[in-house]
Amino acid sequence: MTLTQLSQVKRWMVMHSARHPVELAVWNVVLTIWMLGFMGVPGALLIQAWIALPLCLVAWLLPMAYTGGRRRLHRSGRLRCDWLTAL
Repeated sequence: MTLTQLSQVKRWMVMHSARHPVELAVWNVVLTIWMLGFMGVPGALLIQAWIALPLCLVAWLLPMAYTGGRRRLHRSGRLRCDWLTAL
């Protein structure tokens, strides 16, 4: 995902936060973990914590995995996901 797509989803979540408060909270957690993964790489390299690098990669890929999973569930009719229009 690009930063533009991330911000579009965030904007949609904020605009519809009254109707979807849990969605906003989950998206904030996803973005927080993504940022921790992104910023954890320099720290892990500095202190040579090689085991943390795969965790940082997983955290960095989390928004793409989350939106992909939500898209699959929406297409199968198991979960309604209104914010997919923001992508």
